[in-house]
Amino acid sequence: MAAISLTGDEYPLKTMLAKEVSGESLAAEPAAEVVQSQDEAVLAYYGKRQQLRRNFGLLSVVGLTCTILITWEGILSVLEAGLLNGGPSGLIYGFIFAWVGSIMQVLTMAEMGSMIPLAGGQYNWVAILAPPSCSKFLSYLTGWITIIAWQAGLSTGAFLGGTLIQGLLILNNPNYTPYQWQGTLLFYAIIAIALFVNTYLGRLLPKIESLVLVVHICGFFAILIPLVYFAPHVTAADVFQNFSNIGGWNPSGLSFFIGLTTSMLTFTGLDAACHIAEEIENAAVVIPRSMCISVILNGVLGFSMLLALLFCLGDLTDALATTTGYPFIEIFYQATGSTAGASAMTAVIIVTFIFEVFGLLATASRMTWAFAREDGLPFSSYLARIEPRSFLPLWSIGLMVLISCILALINIGSTTAFYAFVSLVIAAFYSTFLIAACALLHKRLTTPPADMHWGPFKLGHVLGTTVNVLAILYSVIGIFFSFWPPTMTVTAQTMNWSVAVFGGVIVFAMIFWFVHGRKVYTGPIVEIDGGRIFKHA
Repeated sequence: MAAISLTGDEYPLKTMLAKEVSGESLAAEPAAEVVQSQDEAVLAYYGKRQQLRRNFGLLSVVGLTCTILITWEGILSVLEAGLLNGGPSGLIYGFIFAWVGSIMQVLTMAEMGSMIPLAGGQYNWVAILAPPSCSKFLSYLTGWITIIAWQAGLSTGAFLGGTLIQGLLILNNPNYTPYQWQGTLLFYAIIAIALFVNTYLGRLLPKIESLVLVVHICGFFAILIPLVYFAPHVTAADVFQNFSNIGGWNPSGLSFFIGLTTSMLTFTGLDAACHIAEEIENAAVVIPRSMCISVILNGVLGFSMLLALLFCLGDLTDALATTTGYPFIEIFYQATGSTAGASAMTAVIIVTFIFEVFGLLATASRMTWAFAREDGLPFSSYLARIEPRSFLPLWSIGLMVLISCILALINIGSTTAFYAFVSLVIAAFYSTFLIAACALLHKRLTTPPADMHWGPFKLGHVLGTTVNVLAILYSVIGIFFSFWPPTMTVTAQTMNWSVAVFGGVIVFAMIFWFVHGRKVYTGPIVEIDGGRIFKHA
């Protein structure tokens, strides 16, 4: 069996090590077992041993990633921010901008994920690619921010699902008063379902994600067809030449960039495949393929839904003033003229958000487990444990659920305070990508191409450098404008507190680093004596 091809040369781990890990001759193994041995050999090269069950294939990984992004569903749920800043035209051009920028990010991550298919994702990439003088600290910081990003994403998904249910109740009963404690209980119900799926049904998760992908695609048509058929349509000028600046920003161009966060949010989580890398068969090949398929598929569905929605927008004032809290519910109602019809369409969105939480919990827990096995977290000895019968990181899954439940309690006292945490999703995800992308760009520019140990997916020196630079620039724009409030006149309720929360996370991580982390965290820990780690190779 030939070694895995990464560049023109062989992958820097010989077939002998693959045999050493599997304990058998590769020539005598069936094809599926050969792939398994290749995956284990790559892990051994980075000093890691196989602990999780590899039962994800290309289809199930695409399902996981697509339903975490839920781009077409997400653009509906966060529509209000884009309508306030940018209007219909700002949403259209902003989505294209975010889609292209996300493709640049995906291509960059695909290179790193193919080269280093470890569950830690960004912090592993930084530990291996960053200069020796700063790799330890940067990888530690990246690990903390990545966990915060996925925790915020998990809480956001459950919160949106719960408040969407309340919006549906308001549509059907205008006298219903949505209390915050009710939203928290709905949050708990969604998290409980996700916990059941990720533990008791953990072995079936790949099949469930494949099924959810079908729901994701079929649900798109279930919404699009009645919306386009029943709703009155506006003119092309109303969609492509209708900018708005309800936020009151001066100059008005600022409004467009602030509204970009609407589309950017629907592409967060593109690194999901990287964090289940150690559960994917033929991970070095499947990860880049799944990421590229997911961003293209979700981009097409998201743009199509956005275009249809804006042509069927109806009365914008009524949509923004809806008591349901979600303009798209009012748009559905105006389009169908029926509470039952709008309810059925909204129910499809709610179901997809519940399914999203399944994948968010799985991904967040794997990232937590991966960082814990490097002693990057408090109580790492517990969080790094794998339950031997299910091959699942139950302690890490439990921690993510516990933190989510604690955060949901904040919503009872102050929705503004809860939003302050979940609103840092863009900044946290983009920051971890930015650090990793800069490490890759530095490595690319300072290392002879022949000495770069690429995976099966590589862009080449010129194209790769160009894509890396564009992805970095896009990420900087995203981080910067994600901290801006939606209106120029700021109150305690309209202030975007994510800048304070994100700053607090960074300060806490640095304090913990100096007090404890630098004493125990050494970067990726070698678990297999036969493996090698090519740090700074």
